[in-house]
Amino acid sequence: MKYKLIKTNKEYQLALKRLDSIFDAKKGTVEADELELLSMLIEKYEDSLYVIDLPDPIDAIKFRMEQMSYTQKDLAEIVGLKSRASEILNKKRKLTLEMIRNLHVALNIPTEVLIQDY
Repeated sequence: MKYKLIKTNKEYQLALKRLDSIFDAKKGTVEADELELLSMLIEKYEDSLYVIDLPDPIDAIKFRMEQMSYTQKDLAEIVGLKSRASEILNKKRKLTLEMIRNLHVALNIPTEVLIQDY
């Protein structure tokens, strides 16, 4: 078992084929170790190909509000005032550090999403 970083589609396809053949390896075996290493190499290669940008902070807030059935009134309780919530949702007011912290806790949105410029 000698592996290196996957850099081409051909290497990627070979790695997938090998992964498929050892997928049911029993824990504690050489194949299980190979499976774990190969999985990490495949994941690293896929991450380099398929970069997913972070969502817009306001879109993330709206999406999470929809998921949680929150209204603008609920958002106002997190950010302070109903008018402030409206301004934020309409991108007329920037999020402050305190708002970011509160939104992170209340809506469970990652801070790296919320701190982005919009």
